[in-house]
Amino acid sequence: MKLDGVEIRWIEMPLKSPFRTSFGTQTVRQLLLLRAVTDEGEGWGECVAMADPVYSTEYVEGCADVLRRFLVPALTGPIDGISVAPRLARFRGHRMAKAALEMAVLDAELRARGVSFGRELGAVRDRVPCGVSVGIMNSVPELLDAVTGYVDEGYARIKLKIEPGWDVEPVRAVRERFADVLLQVDANTAYTLGDARHLAKLDPFDLLLIEQPLDEEELLAHAELAKVVRTPICLDESITSASSAADAIKLGACQIVNIKPGRVGGYLEARRIHDVCAAHGIAVWCGGMLETGIGRAANVALAALPGCTLPGDTSASDRYYQMDITEPFVLDDGHLSVPTGPGLGVTPLPDALDAVTVKTEWIPVT
Repeated sequence: MKLDGVEIRWIEMPLKSPFRTSFGTQTVRQLLLLRAVTDEGEGWGECVAMADPVYSTEYVEGCADVLRRFLVPALTGPIDGISVAPRLARFRGHRMAKAALEMAVLDAELRARGVSFGRELGAVRDRVPCGVSVGIMNSVPELLDAVTGYVDEGYARIKLKIEPGWDVEPVRAVRERFADVLLQVDANTAYTLGDARHLAKLDPFDLLLIEQPLDEEELLAHAELAKVVRTPICLDESITSASSAADAIKLGACQIVNIKPGRVGGYLEARRIHDVCAAHGIAVWCGGMLETGIGRAANVALAALPGCTLPGDTSASDRYYQMDITEPFVLDDGHLSVPTGPGLGVTPLPDALDAVTVKTEWIPVT
């Protein structure tokens, strides 16, 4: 098919409550949506970069700039989803921007072919168990109230954000209250190898994993940490490609991998990471970046792959937003259904989308 152009849409979606991690607090989710217009139809993509470069080097305005100046203009002539990444390979980095563009083109292609995202990726389940990510709170009682609410809603797994000063005691409190809940923690690179003995204090709480405790570039340090703590180490920020996943596995830096498609350059690279991990017996799960229903639909499809054996961060729409821009994803007995319609299987609701749109820009492909 031929790409006529891409509309970039800046949107701002207020969160139901502040979401605090070790790198800051969000009250509004600012992100980019892409609408790829082709001679065979349209497709949608979501760029998961944050407003500031705190989770990764990418940020919203930087992604818009590289899309405008380099990435979209590179997609001239015949194009399909699988050819996007090779066509953009000469541009270094910018994986979140590339992932959004690939997603939009792939969605347009699959809609034209009448094939769902799940089928294209290799999904083997029609619904997936859902976990929920719980931010850093002001107090342990506040945390316990929040976790109680999510357990009552039926979430299959609880993830607690941690940082120095908010780790052992909050985890202890949650484990004492909920002895049988699947529980894991996420540090978002907040610790150093010098904290190894302190992190080992989490071992008695029977955690599924500790996610990205050290800096993203410190694979060897993660391998050393794995010798000190019994809790399995999961890598997030460190995994940027199938190649980096293979290196981390070979070094013994992780026992589990969190796949975030935006972080690794797209859903097709995410599938390759899944395949590498499956070949080495490494469990994977699908992480989240406070996506709208557009990104959530694709994540649920990815989470239905056979190697995704742990509940992901594919929470229901109402976990973060009063109103989503698509028909909401609703939790059913701790699970979300995998969309079966062509492409992503969801489209934005015009009125809801307009209500959160700040501005738009059309980038023609000539």
